[in-house]
Amino acid sequence: MPDNLFSLPDPVVIPMQGQDAAYPVGRIFCVGRNYAAHAAEMGHEVDREAPFYFTKSAPNAVLTGASVPYPPGTENFHYEMELAVAIGKPVFRATSAQAWDAVYAYGCALDMTRRDLQIRERNKQRPWDLGKDLEAGAVFAPLTSAADWSPQGNTRIHLSVNGDIRQDATLSELIWKIDEIISHLSGYYHLRPGDLILTGTPAGVGPVQAGDVIEGGIDGLQPIQLTLTDSE
Repeated sequence: MPDNLFSLPDPVVIPMQGQDAAYPVGRIFCVGRNYAAHAAEMGHEVDREAPFYFTKSAPNAVLTGASVPYPPGTENFHYEMELAVAIGKPVFRATSAQAWDAVYAYGCALDMTRRDLQIRERNKQRPWDLGKDLEAGAVFAPLTSAADWSPQGNTRIHLSVNGDIRQDATLSELIWKIDEIISHLSGYYHLRPGDLILTGTPAGVGPVQAGDVIEGGIDGLQPIQLTLTDSE
């Protein structure tokens, strides 16, 4: 085997509550417009025919507590608070029961978005990558095992900026439920351990600036925090 020309960074690993081992980040799938009120505030109706997705690159993940610079190329940088689902076993064309069985853990996540770039590219019918797949654009809190926590309809999901509540909803508002998402997505991909699915954000998204502190939570899971510093 020839030597590699250079070394790649080690994968980001997410701590697990109550475990010494951590969860390595493989692929990051994100569900779009999965809360009706958020779709409406963005000027869209929910597509109830099937969920749709975009992706974020694993090297662009960071852990809660990070301080990251305001990203280049945007003047409208948004937060999106989400429930993350971590896959723990291979699954393909999953039934509902197989989908639930494939879930290893859950956690809080932030889908940070260059909204102006996302809207610009969407209006031109181009991919959203510049808006969505940015450095430090996927933020993860420690994960909790599916054996220790499961989503309930009345479970609260919320986010604040500098202590002011901006997003406040419950998981009952998810249009596509977790097993439905995994069943659908596994019809197109062989899902495997390391795959993370961000399940969408509720209404109340908005811009943040350098100096802001973003804090979010989902009842029963470890909270999440991100601090924005001055742009580079």
